[in-house]
Amino acid sequence: MQNDCEPEPSSRWSWWPSWRPTSMSLLKTAESKILSCIQTDLWARFVTLPNQERIWTLTVTNKTTSKTPLVMVHGFGGGVGLWIRNLEALSRSRPVYAFDLLGFGRSSRPSFPSDAEKAEEKFIASIEQWRQSVGLENMVLLGHSLGGYLATSYAIQYPSRVSHLILVDPWGFPERSQQHTQDSQGPDVAKRPGLPRWAKAIATVVSFFNPLAIIRAAGPWGPGLVNRFRPDFKRKFEDMFEDDTMTQYIYHCNAQAPSGEVGFRAMSESLGWAKRPMLQRVHLLPPAMPVTMLYGALSWVDSSSGERTAQIRKQAHTKVLMIDGASHHVYADQPEEFNRAVEKICKSVD
Repeated sequence: MQNDCEPEPSSRWSWWPSWRPTSMSLLKTAESKILSCIQTDLWARFVTLPNQERIWTLTVTNKTTSKTPLVMVHGFGGGVGLWIRNLEALSRSRPVYAFDLLGFGRSSRPSFPSDAEKAEEKFIASIEQWRQSVGLENMVLLGHSLGGYLATSYAIQYPSRVSHLILVDPWGFPERSQQHTQDSQGPDVAKRPGLPRWAKAIATVVSFFNPLAIIRAAGPWGPGLVNRFRPDFKRKFEDMFEDDTMTQYIYHCNAQAPSGEVGFRAMSESLGWAKRPMLQRVHLLPPAMPVTMLYGALSWVDSSSGERTAQIRKQAHTKVLMIDGASHHVYADQPEEFNRAVEKICKSVD
């Protein structure tokens, strides 16, 4: 694995690790253990943007194809390490890029505007500057959760760069006033699970603090808090790691100084709702742009937004697929089925 890293920058918050057992070095160590599972060619490095902000980037390739690359954008509180079950499999037929969103993971953590539109635009501008810096002409763009919201916004602004848009359990699509009850959907619609306990706990504090403030405020008890509220992450990867590697990775991703989550908070009314719902804008996607929406059948995200998107686009090149046995983290819950679905979509491009 090629790993082009730079020294960890000093910060006015550098005294915090005495209370919070975290640092960018510990995040790097946890991530390196995860990425060591990849056997194919992996290039991990910082991509520097024109404003000198840095985006932590992975490229996985077998170097035998020139097909349209797949670019994967993680969700809120995530990072490139969460794609570990997907990167190698999906890189067999084309280059795969994954990056930490600005303000998350190992990428730069700048300040974000408090205005929803301006915060969103800061994310989108960084993605476009990243694309230019990497030198990609076009891509199959895949986004999960918050990443799906941002990928859609990017595709609206830069449609010529997106060959196919894949949205995986995307956040921020429905309007709050359009919340549908199970009764209004009819008796034949299977009841979807509500928000998990960890999400409700975060939602309780999100209106007063940044969404992940509780992890930082917990200090030395923070890692245990992640293990308690997110034991599912350990289970999803238990055949790969017997210890707490994945929950440690999640902790170190989110115990750093808040940045991207500040932008997310500016964009959201609460954890489940966006101030600027994407359903109000999907009509701006070019009718000819193929869009596939993948939902976990057991997810708390309502898949009716996918059907509504298809209706708004008048069914134009829009498909909605359900992955049985998967919750919100579809790519980790049912990785083989997820990888097959994404590979089939990519083959439809070239």
